[in-house]
Amino acid sequence: MYNVRKGKIHLPVNRWTRRQAILCGTCLIVSSVKESQTGKMHVLPLIGGKVEEVKKHQHCLAFSSSGPQSQTYYICFDNFTEYLRWLRQASKVASQRISSVDLSCCSLEHLPANLFYSQDLTHLNLKQNFLRLNPSPSTSRAFTKLKSLNLSNNNLGDFPLAVCSIPTLTELNVSCNALRSVPAVVGEMHNLQTFLLDGNFLQSLPDELEHMHQLSYVSLSFNEFTDIPGVLEKLTAMDKLCMSGNCMDSLNLQVLKRMPHIKHVDLRLNSIRRLEVNEIDFLHHVTQLDLRDNKLGELDATVFNNVEVLHCERNQLVTLKISGYFLKALYASSNELVHLDVYPVPNCLAYMDISRNHLENLPEWVCDSRKLEVLDVGHNQIRELPARLFYNSSLRKLLAGHNMLGRLPDRLERTQVEVLDVQHNQLLELPSNLLLKADSLRFLNASANKLEMLPSATLSEETHSILQELYLTNNNLTDKCVPLLTGHPHLKILHMAYNRLQSFPASKMAKLEELEEIDISGNKLKAIPTTIMNCRRMHTVIAHSNCIEVFPEVMQLSEIKCVDLSCNELITLQSGEGEEQLLSLGCDKTTIHGSVNLLTSMTPSCQWIRKLCVAALSANNFCDNREALYGVFDGDRNVEVPYLLQCTMSDILAEELQKTKNEEEYMINTFIVMQRKLGTAGQKLGGSAVLCHIKHDPMDPAGCFTLTSANVGKCQTVLCRNGKPLPLSRCYVMSCEEELKRIKQHKAIITEDGKVNGVTDSTRILGYTFLHPSVVPRPHVQSITLTPQDEFFILGSKGLWDSLSMDEAVEAVRNVPDALAAAKKLCTLAQSYGCNDSISAVVVQLNVTEDSFCCCELNGVPPPSPGIFPQSVNVVIKDRPTDALGMPSSSSGMASEISSEISTSEMSSEVGSTASDEPPQVAMNENSPAYPGEQRCMLHPVCLSNSFQRQLSSATFSSAFSDNGLDSDDEEPIEGVFTNGSRVEVEVDIHCSRAKEKQLLQVPVEASDEGIVISANEDEPGLPRKAEHSATGTIGRRRGNGSVAPQERSHNLIEVATDAPLRKTGGYFAAPAQPDPDDQFIIPPELEEEVKEIMKQHQEHRVFPYPFPLYTSFSLSCHYK
Repeated sequence: MYNVRKGKIHLPVNRWTRRQAILCGTCLIVSSVKESQTGKMHVLPLIGGKVEEVKKHQHCLAFSSSGPQSQTYYICFDNFTEYLRWLRQASKVASQRISSVDLSCCSLEHLPANLFYSQDLTHLNLKQNFLRLNPSPSTSRAFTKLKSLNLSNNNLGDFPLAVCSIPTLTELNVSCNALRSVPAVVGEMHNLQTFLLDGNFLQSLPDELEHMHQLSYVSLSFNEFTDIPGVLEKLTAMDKLCMSGNCMDSLNLQVLKRMPHIKHVDLRLNSIRRLEVNEIDFLHHVTQLDLRDNKLGELDATVFNNVEVLHCERNQLVTLKISGYFLKALYASSNELVHLDVYPVPNCLAYMDISRNHLENLPEWVCDSRKLEVLDVGHNQIRELPARLFYNSSLRKLLAGHNMLGRLPDRLERTQVEVLDVQHNQLLELPSNLLLKADSLRFLNASANKLEMLPSATLSEETHSILQELYLTNNNLTDKCVPLLTGHPHLKILHMAYNRLQSFPASKMAKLEELEEIDISGNKLKAIPTTIMNCRRMHTVIAHSNCIEVFPEVMQLSEIKCVDLSCNELITLQSGEGEEQLLSLGCDKTTIHGSVNLLTSMTPSCQWIRKLCVAALSANNFCDNREALYGVFDGDRNVEVPYLLQCTMSDILAEELQKTKNEEEYMINTFIVMQRKLGTAGQKLGGSAVLCHIKHDPMDPAGCFTLTSANVGKCQTVLCRNGKPLPLSRCYVMSCEEELKRIKQHKAIITEDGKVNGVTDSTRILGYTFLHPSVVPRPHVQSITLTPQDEFFILGSKGLWDSLSMDEAVEAVRNVPDALAAAKKLCTLAQSYGCNDSISAVVVQLNVTEDSFCCCELNGVPPPSPGIFPQSVNVVIKDRPTDALGMPSSSSGMASEISSEISTSEMSSEVGSTASDEPPQVAMNENSPAYPGEQRCMLHPVCLSNSFQRQLSSATFSSAFSDNGLDSDDEEPIEGVFTNGSRVEVEVDIHCSRAKEKQLLQVPVEASDEGIVISANEDEPGLPRKAEHSATGTIGRRRGNGSVAPQERSHNLIEVATDAPLRKTGGYFAAPAQPDPDDQFIIPPELEEEVKEIMKQHQEHRVFPYPFPLYTSFSLSCHYK
């Protein structure tokens, strides 16, 4: 606290007051009141100002700012020491000079007056404003030392002539200003070295540019040039021609010949279809040629005989010829190449990418390239790799995945390959001496083949293997290959998911002491070896979808972060401290317990938190149980936007549904409103999103279920119809012709990595408002009527679809009856196939039977339902003799037959009863005279007064989805979501549905799959949970979480959580089932009146009069380091 006075000291109106004063950085901060925490703070910039001693007052200093609006503060210090300390520090600050000012994105319309008093300013950034610069004599006098000026993205319209009067400028950026011409006066800027004119409407350059002798870099990308400007021939200081994104349809090599100073030619994103050679022998001066994203059908680049780097990706090339004298790097992926000729043999070639072409054989000259280090031939049609390729002593990385390789060379000599990727081929075995000869091999990915055995890594107990990462997912490996893993003692990551393993011997696991991550999901393991405790560095254990019965002791490992044992047969929990300790683990471990039914909540410690930039949405009871909504959101490298989308988009969609029922309108409006609600977070951050909305019009009882998908970015949806993938989304990227045309019209800059202004490669995405109108949030919307042929649909983030094709994803989970297990399988496959991004997957299983699909136009004949789900079981009341028996017991022949049918079909959620709370639908008597000869679908039944039907759910949906982790290190975790250093796993609260005890009609539990609701919501209050098991229980059946309960075994907390029924408010809605004579229960006449009364009570308690689907939801999140 010091005595402070503001303004001139001789004025009596200014009085001395006791205030707090702080010297912070380059500013003096003075509080307006004594309590500095509550009052306004006055900030006085000191750079360029003055600090003077006031002689009339003892220990007093005067602090003054610079400029015509300068202010002065006087401060009296209590002692000389304090006074001297302040004088030294403040004088040092005031003597500094501003050399760089950044005023970008400040919505400026005029230059601030203070800038004209900064005599030492050398760098000025004014991009992304609304400036209008007119010629002014004060400009040249003010910026006497200015060297760099950035005026990009100001929409100037005309070239700012004022900058031409600044003689000291060496760098000028006027990109993206809608300029249509460059004035001749720019030739007076003799010191200019860098001139950026990208993103304008220029078609020519003035001849006066030839006077700018020091100009060494001119960027003309994304303009409207149809030819190379002739004036560039005279700018001999230039060595790079930057004309990407223009309107050139051909390249005249005669022009390049007249520019011998040009070494690097960048002509990306034009429309070049041919090269005009015109009797030119060679162009010796060009060493780098970039022809990416053009329309070349063939390319003969031998005229560039000294070329070192050639880019020709994403053309339509069928043949390619190159000179190999000095070739160092070749990039020719994503073409249609069937022939590649390089002459002579490129002895300098170090990197070659010819992936995603139509090559059937590897060119012979590749094996003779002595300096080749990286070779990528993935996604071709190659059937065999020559043995000579592995003899290349310089080859370090070989990527040959997604081909048609039937085998690798049998007898390999010593090879120096460090990374070998042969996934997605047809390999039955690996060479017997591959691991013996590959002493340098550190990474091997042989996933998605047909391997049944692994080669040995050693012929004795001593091994030289340095293999650290081994990926063998989705093969046919058996227990015989496990002992061979001990030949790799330095193994750190092991993925053997979805093979045929039944055991993993403890003695073998004990020898893998350096193991850090293991994924053995999707096998038939009954236990995890206890010797896993020897792996002190283990941090991730993934073993879902097995037959594991006992929880392992891995939680005692000091480095453990993630354990996933869901979809197993866990019955007892063991963890050193006992079950209660396990359920209350500290916040340094993140675990999915056993069969996911443990209703616990844990929070990881901050030391394990790593941002998971994806989120998922599952609203099973969307809009008061009438609809369902699912979503996946991907923020690429930010976590804020996915979290906001997850929390907000469902509410916005609910509001838009009140305004319009048109699918395209309410989806587009939802994304646009969401863009606005992102606020400041969406200015420089963004994210992909996909929403899937299932609805049934309550005003149209005869209507069908409609699935509407909307997406922006790279999050996508695919529907499995009749076993085939049906894409419901679209990725808007630079490869889309209409999007590229739109981007060019808005004069955005597409950088060499294919991103708009170097930010995002998606042209339609949420957020990134500073890129508008080049990047917009308008989604792709597609609506489709669900039919019995629709089995399930998948929502996935960018990481999922970058690793799996839609055909592969559909095929992978089509026969997986459980949504949780299906989603986990997709994430596991993506990780094993090389995905290093965040992954989010949602699997929604469908069972739309004929009675929820209007087929009147098909003469009442419903199409077949191809799914793995069984048909509904119907109950029809008919006349029977008075001595007939009532409802058959669970031990009767009929009940047993139905139970067996449901059990063998492996329904997605076989827990609890599916006795519907809906009123009975009237079943049509086959002898009925009403509407004779007319065929009707079950949505338009012919009603009879004395016929009743009790239906099960006929349109069920079950989903598994990924969710994101914590938003920041200092926030509370999202409920049910746990994060760790490498993955995020989600605990799920499961609720089950069971019919009321008082119901007379009881269907065996095995036939009750579609009446279950499994959600991530908490139990609703006031709804008691049954503690008694049904007569049939879950013994020997697959549970809703994917686990199977063994026969005749007592069940603990997990089983109770699975079987305990809970009916949620509002009931569970089902579409009417179509009667099937083979599945009819006969009700005796003496019980008919009582049954009618029960059904009448059910009808009175209904909430909605229309059939709706049921939903199940699970959560899964994975993030691979």
